[in-house]
Amino acid sequence: MTTENTPGSTVQSTTGQMGKHPDIVAMGARYDRMAETPTAQLTDGLTMLAGLFVALSPWIVGFTQFGGLTVSNLVVGLVIAGLGACFALAYERSHRLTWVCPLLGAWTIVSIWAITGTEFTTSMALSNIIGGGVVVLLGLAAFVPFIRARRESRS
Repeated sequence: MTTENTPGSTVQSTTGQMGKHPDIVAMGARYDRMAETPTAQLTDGLTMLAGLFVALSPWIVGFTQFGGLTVSNLVVGLVIAGLGACFALAYERSHRLTWVCPLLGAWTIVSIWAITGTEFTTSMALSNIIGGGVVVLLGLAAFVPFIRARRESRS
């Protein structure tokens, strides 16, 4: 496949050819199969819901007076929910980001002390610890199929 870049010069394009390579097609099919399992669908859906809980927890639990933690939970929770949606909708393209969810879950837990210092309530702590812990576990569950696929492709 050739394309004209400027008058008189021809640039060779291999993008179309690489998309049809048998290894890439097989890898895409493998990731599609992984994403279609009931366990993966449940994990992705729960990740999205856990992210929404983390994002809305300042209003659900009632700690909006702590501005920094409220903003952190909102942003991190929306990112987690977005990643959960990406895993559900396009696992083939987003599987390399599965390692981010456990880190965001850990940040959700640690952010209580990192942002607010020593001033926090029990409900704030429980909300962030439980929400962050769930995100860590779901993120690890989403990461396991990616590791298995990598091992299978090496052997």
